[in-house]
Amino acid sequence: MLIPIVPFALVGELPGERWLALSEGDALRFGATGAVLLSLDVLLPIPSSIVGTLLGGRLGFGVGVAWTWLGLTTGLIAGYALGRLVPARFASGLQSARAQLADAPTLGLTFISRPVPVLAEAVAIAAGVERVNFPRFFAAGALGNAFYALVLNANGAALLPRTGFATALVLPMLLPVLGYLWWKRRSRTS
Repeated sequence: MLIPIVPFALVGELPGERWLALSEGDALRFGATGAVLLSLDVLLPIPSSIVGTLLGGRLGFGVGVAWTWLGLTTGLIAGYALGRLVPARFASGLQSARAQLADAPTLGLTFISRPVPVLAEAVAIAAGVERVNFPRFFAAGALGNAFYALVLNANGAALLPRTGFATALVLPMLLPVLGYLWWKRRSRTS
């Protein structure tokens, strides 16, 4: 959990929208910059909801979804790989946590965590530490990223050109809250 939290605590959220503005004139560079920013979100506090929404608003729905999904999924893989760097001998002391993890819906958590800041990165890193089956983890994460990218880009493509920046960010900011409330309700009924 500390890997995504410490940079955020030290520097706050980094200005992803300002970095995107530097490549405003070139659609390819704008998309690539957005994807790189989203992939770095695993280590740096990049506002993925803002970056993804801007990609949809500037590049249009389809192209924005592709760049957003690519960036989010690259970050997902990087988080998993980072977790795999933890030697197995250090992870072996987590037997009680591992037993609880076996009972937890880890693939469901991977899917639902994608829009939730810090949790998405922590889940990816923890999955690598725990050596979760990569193809299954990747499928759940990539599908969650696709859903998140679709929502961000639909929102950006529909609202940014007409209503402006502030209105277009309302929906992406609600996604993590709604995901958390759904998860909390589900865990109480289980």
